[in-house]
Amino acid sequence: MTSLDYINNKFDVIVVGAGHAGCEAAISAARLGCNVLLCTLNVDNIALQPCNPAIGGPAKSTLVREIDALGGVMGEVADATYIQMKTLNSSKGPAVRALRAQSDKKEYTRYMRNIIENTDNIWVKQTCITDIKVKDGQIIGAVDEYGLEYICRAIILTTGTSLEGKMYVGLQAYSGGRLGERAAIGLSQSLREHGIVTKKLKTGTPARVDKRTIDYSKMTVQPGDDKLSFYSFKPNRPVRQQYPCYLTRTNEETHSIIRANLDKSPMYQGLIHGVGPRYCPSIEDKIVRFASNPSHHIFIEPEGLNTYEVYIQGFSTSLPACVQVEMLRSLPGLEKAHIIKPAYAVEYDYVPAVQTLHSLMSKDIKGLFFAGQINGTSGYEEAAAQGLVAGINSVNYINGSEPLELSRASSYTGTLIDDLVTKDIQEPYRMLTSRSEYRLLLRQDNADERLTEIGHKIGLIDDAQYQRFLDKQENIQKEIVRLQETKLPATGGVNEVLAKYGEHIENGIRLGEFLKRPNITYDVFKEVDERVSLEEKMSENLSQDIIDEVEVKVKYNGYIKRQLEQVETSEKLEKYRIPANIDYSKIKHISTETKEKLEKIRPTNLAQASRIGGVKPADISVLMVMLGK
Repeated sequence: MTSLDYINNKFDVIVVGAGHAGCEAAISAARLGCNVLLCTLNVDNIALQPCNPAIGGPAKSTLVREIDALGGVMGEVADATYIQMKTLNSSKGPAVRALRAQSDKKEYTRYMRNIIENTDNIWVKQTCITDIKVKDGQIIGAVDEYGLEYICRAIILTTGTSLEGKMYVGLQAYSGGRLGERAAIGLSQSLREHGIVTKKLKTGTPARVDKRTIDYSKMTVQPGDDKLSFYSFKPNRPVRQQYPCYLTRTNEETHSIIRANLDKSPMYQGLIHGVGPRYCPSIEDKIVRFASNPSHHIFIEPEGLNTYEVYIQGFSTSLPACVQVEMLRSLPGLEKAHIIKPAYAVEYDYVPAVQTLHSLMSKDIKGLFFAGQINGTSGYEEAAAQGLVAGINSVNYINGSEPLELSRASSYTGTLIDDLVTKDIQEPYRMLTSRSEYRLLLRQDNADERLTEIGHKIGLIDDAQYQRFLDKQENIQKEIVRLQETKLPATGGVNEVLAKYGEHIENGIRLGEFLKRPNITYDVFKEVDERVSLEEKMSENLSQDIIDEVEVKVKYNGYIKRQLEQVETSEKLEKYRIPANIDYSKIKHISTETKEKLEKIRPTNLAQASRIGGVKPADISVLMVMLGK
């Protein structure tokens, strides 16, 4: 296509929705050479953070690093707009350590919009797509609310909570996907008419409070890190001033107010039928489900530098606004709180992702892709990762290339997508470290090692960034070899330093072996160099990211090898490809229930089949024998 095809409403790809999934999808497809129409209900809300103004956290930070390694933009934007950076679980193992960035919400949106408006081939339009056009099982176009028709070869639906969205504040219901934004009406019906099954899910968000009405002296300060980390693997990330968050707690008065008003909750009155996120429950759910817990943490987080709005994390609710005032004012430090925006719940349509392939394209309609909350997920990071994969695969589909299908062993992104398309999710999905059987391999520190090669091959990682990656990997390997060859001498000065860490050596020991001890880090070697005159230096002048990765590779070498063996075993099952036209009803020696599950998911290989809930090892053995024949 030419750049002038937009005059005739002709595009390669139409992206419906401009949240975190839509932005990654549009940018990746455009950078790979496609003309993209990015449709949004409100151009002022591009990449909006409608809930928590933060990026990252456990498992989610790894997704952001993976997005960056593949050539996406979320990590770059989070680094450019943070007001606090903090590493969570820093005292725990590397598999669960996680970076979290408190974002300036408005600045984040402006920065992302600037990227979109400066990316060739993206055409932004404020409109609601109400119908998809399909011919011979393939996408050929779309129609919007004004009756305008668009010609395209692929559509990526990233509609978030907008599809037929209904918001609840108490027993009052309002049409809308987010507070102050209308719902997307019409598209769900169009999908159903084309054979796509839709269901309902529910999520919610807390109230926003005026920071001038908060007494922070009654709360515990939560500062950012002194030693900064970043999401993007690009160099020269910005060092910005950091601002604190605060911690308060619920109490018996809070709980009594909630229990006395449960009859006013739309969830408890049966008005909302969609299932909410298990790992991010409303405060009323917490009080009911964890009745023995006398108190719950509530975090007070700024939404930006140029706003009075403060986010009350952990206090999501759909109770009436008047009750919300009572609840908030029962919290220490919020006795005089003024609510700027009330909390609310939203129920919306989603498309169960068992109807899609690992490429995120529909099994039944070629060229139709789904990404983000429409697939049943929750979270900006999960959405962005899916959007990036869908954007790349929309281009691969148009070009007739093999789709990008990331494995569980390669990434959390691959784990996320495999879970969605295999496990028939019944509640909003959130990425957790426990969801991966290979989480020691899939750390946030080595995302570039796992995925940069793929990003460069696709064309989203440029040669300069790729060369920096190669140089870094070379330096990591050189340092590991040096640690294996260099000895820490057993001198009096060395042991004087080691005594601070509860260590003592009688004979010289190789640095690599010594580094495996739990309380020894690379900083110990630096301290030895600073305090003891030795012929050979124990530490090298390396960047912190290289040091961090070297430490993990050395300390956890045995565990990493064990997980690599698990990957090898799983890959053997993946080699057993299942024909697309297989008739499960004719297979003997497996139950009718198993046949129904296999028919619904239609796995592409035995490894995927083994992960379907209810499919037993004996069933896999039967399939293996059959495929062997």
